[in-house]
Amino acid sequence: MKKNLLLYIVAGLSFSAVHSQEIKDAMRYAQSELHGTARFTAMGGAFGALGGDLSSINVNPAGSAVFNNNQFAATMGNYDTKNNSNYFGTTTSSSESTFDLNQGGGVFVFKAGNPNNDWRKFSMSINYEQTNNYDNSLFSAGTSPTNSVANYFISYANGVPLSLLQDGEYASLDHGAQQAFLGYQGYIINPVTETSNNTSYTSNVRSGGKYYQENGVYSNGHNGKLIFNSGAQYKDVLFLGFNLNSHFTDYVQNSNFYESNNNPSNSIYDIQNLNFSNTLHTYGTGFSFQVGAIAKLTNEVRVGLAYESPTWYNLRDELSQRLTSNNRNAHNVVDPYVVNYYAPYDLQTPGSVTGSFAYVFGKTGLISLDYKYKDYSNTEFGPTNDSYFRGINNEMHNVLGSSNEVRVGAEYKIDHFRLRGGYRFEGSPYKDSVTIGDLNSFSGGIGYSFGPVKLDFSYVNVHTSSREQFFSQGFTERAWIDTYKNNFTMTFTFEM
Repeated sequence: MKKNLLLYIVAGLSFSAVHSQEIKDAMRYAQSELHGTARFTAMGGAFGALGGDLSSINVNPAGSAVFNNNQFAATMGNYDTKNNSNYFGTTTSSSESTFDLNQGGGVFVFKAGNPNNDWRKFSMSINYEQTNNYDNSLFSAGTSPTNSVANYFISYANGVPLSLLQDGEYASLDHGAQQAFLGYQGYIINPVTETSNNTSYTSNVRSGGKYYQENGVYSNGHNGKLIFNSGAQYKDVLFLGFNLNSHFTDYVQNSNFYESNNNPSNSIYDIQNLNFSNTLHTYGTGFSFQVGAIAKLTNEVRVGLAYESPTWYNLRDELSQRLTSNNRNAHNVVDPYVVNYYAPYDLQTPGSVTGSFAYVFGKTGLISLDYKYKDYSNTEFGPTNDSYFRGINNEMHNVLGSSNEVRVGAEYKIDHFRLRGGYRFEGSPYKDSVTIGDLNSFSGGIGYSFGPVKLDFSYVNVHTSSREQFFSQGFTERAWIDTYKNNFTMTFTFEM
C-alpha cells in the first residue's frame, strides 16, 4: 500500500556515494564563452600572436611578455540571452539579462638594466577571467503525441522491489530508486502485481496520446579562472610565457516539468496532471596550466603557438526534488524535504592547442587569425574505476568528437580612436552536430586612448542551436533551441 499521507516528509540531509551526472553536466564545464577585455572581445578573441592585452594571456601566456609597461584593467559587461524553443510545433521564447564583472587584473614588466642582455624583459601578471556566465532562462511547451513523463519514472522503477517503494525512506535510497519512489508515492506508476517482490511497473497516467507538457529551466552562477602568469622576451624576436590557472565554479539550476492531459479516463486514480521540480547545486574548484610562444618573424609578421592542459575539477552536487499530481480522487504531494549531498567526484575537461598568425600594418592597424583544436571525446568523469563513470565516459567517447575553432580580428587606428571587428566560429563538440550545434559570433568595438588611460567598448553577438533533452532516460523528448546572446562590455585600462 502507498503511504496514506498526502504530504510525505523526511526532514534532513542525505549523503550518497551514488551518481546523477550526465553528459550535459560535463559539457557545462568543457566549453567556454568569449569573455575578457572589450578590445579582446571586439576582435573575436584572436590574440594568440599579438599579446599586449590582459585577456590575450588567456589564449597565449607569451602575450604578457609583449607589454612594454605596467598595465591594469577592469571590465564590466551586460549579458543578454534569448532562447527560442520549438517543441512539437509550439514556439516559445524566454530571456535573461545580467550585469557582471568580466575581467580584472594587472601585469608588471621588469626591463633588463643592461641593453646588451639578450633577455630584454620579464613580466609577471595576475588576471581574473569569467569563462562562463550561467545566468539563463529556458522555457519549452508543446503537446507530445505519444510519450508521457511517466516513462521516466517507470525506467527507474523496473527492477526495484515493490517493498522498497512501499516501506523505504527516500533519504536512504540511491538516485535511481529515489526516482522510482517519487513516481510510486505520487501515484504516477503502479506495480504490475501487488506482491512485495514485484519489480515491474506500468503508467497510471491517462493513456490516449495527447500530453501537454511544459519544461522550464532557470539557472544562475559562473565559472571563473584566476591566471598566474610569467613571461619573458628574448631579443626582439621571441616571447615566452607560462600560466598556472585556478578555476572555481558555482552553478544553481531550478527545473520544473508540468504535464496534463484530457485523455479518456478509466479510473478515478488516473493522473490528470503532474508537476516535477528539481534543484541542482554544483560547485567546486579546478586546476590547469598553459605554455606558449610568440615569434616576431618580421616587423609585420608574427606567429604564435600555445598549449592549454586539461582542466582537472573536483566537484560536489546537491539535489532536492518535489513531485505533485492530481487525479479525481486526490491531490498528491511527495516532498521529502531532503537535500541529497553526493560524494565529491572528478571531471577532466579536454586540453587544446592554438596556432596563431598576425600581420601588423605599422602603426595604423592589424589583422589576426587564431585556430584552436580541441577533442571533447577526452572528457572524463572520475574516479575512472567507478562502474558508473566508466559507462558515461564510454558514452562520451562515442558521442563527442573533436572541434575546430577559428577566430579572426582586425583593428584600425585613427588618431586616438581604435575601430575593431571580429568573427568567431566553433564547431560542434558532438559527432551528430545537432545535440549542440556550431557557434557563430560577430563582434565590433571602439576605443579611445587618453595616453596612459584607455577606454574601450565592445559588442558581441552569438548564435547557437541545440536540442534540449528534458530527462536522461525513459522520457527523452527534445526541444529545438535557438540561442541568441548580445553582450556589451566596457574596459577601463591604466598604464604606468
